[in-house]
Amino acid sequence: MILNAIAEKLKRQAKDDFKGRHFEAWLIVQAVTWYLRYPLSYRNLEEMFRERGFEVDHSTINRWVLAYAPVIEKRLRQFRQPHCGSV
Repeated sequence: MILNAIAEKLKRQAKDDFKGRHFEAWLIVQAVTWYLRYPLSYRNLEEMFRERGFEVDHSTINRWVLAYAPVIEKRLRQFRQPHCGSV
């Protein structure tokens, strides 16, 4: 899955970013990606993860988004392709 590949690359590039976290990097990346990409609330994401067997509080997802959205965006920027001569 693409998210797993991204999480692995993120883990290799900056091991300290996810160091000491209770949840695995792929789960954090997936939560942040879903929040940024789709019109979901933190409580919607909490419910979605609960349905998949993960107990994650909505406030935890909020902290992940605040902490990791800039990191993920910065790392993914290297994969962007220029469109019409601009980035």
